[in-house]
Amino acid sequence: MISQHGATGVAMVALGMVLTPGPNMVYLVSRSITQGRRAGVVSLGGVAVGFLCYLLAANLGLSAVLVAVPELYTAVKLAGAGYLLWLAWQAVRPGGASPFAPRDLPADSPRRLFTMGLMTNLLNPKIAVMYLSLIPQFIDPEAGNVLLQGFALGGVQIAVAVTVNFCIVLAAGTIAVFLVRHPAWLRVQRYVMGTALGVLAVKLATDSAPARTT
Repeated sequence: MISQHGATGVAMVALGMVLTPGPNMVYLVSRSITQGRRAGVVSLGGVAVGFLCYLLAANLGLSAVLVAVPELYTAVKLAGAGYLLWLAWQAVRPGGASPFAPRDLPADSPRRLFTMGLMTNLLNPKIAVMYLSLIPQFIDPEAGNVLLQGFALGGVQIAVAVTVNFCIVLAAGTIAVFLVRHPAWLRVQRYVMGTALGVLAVKLATDSAPARTT
């Protein structure tokens, strides 16, 4: 139903964005370091539900609109490319902060951890742009049911994001200690991710394939 190109493209977008410091990463890492891995996993559960909310909202109408209105397709494509460039700059700009920096936070209950993870994700502009502007570009109206393609591609994004975030939660403490002792690696990570996001933004912006209608 979805092409290998589409699945790979969404996976690359999801990987690049989940590895770029943002609200989700900052929240998950801070909770994992200050309150333990269990708290990080509970928080990740809320983040995962937030992904599902975006998946439902984006696919119940948005994809059909993008197919029917090619001009809107172009607009969201350029908006998504612009936001990726902004994320690339945030990754490489001087003075960028590390999400693994120690933070002094009070302990929260599992219910609050879950709720905060959910709200952090729902209010995360990175995720909004991904679902509203980036993922729809990999939907091929000629490949079959547009709605099912949207759910399948969103499933790829959720699988990548949750898997990577889970690994980050488990390794947050170790990574934080390592980066404190080896700050050069933090700079390497920032420049690698910034470059990757910049290249992806240019590729999306210069893709001249128009949205096709059925």
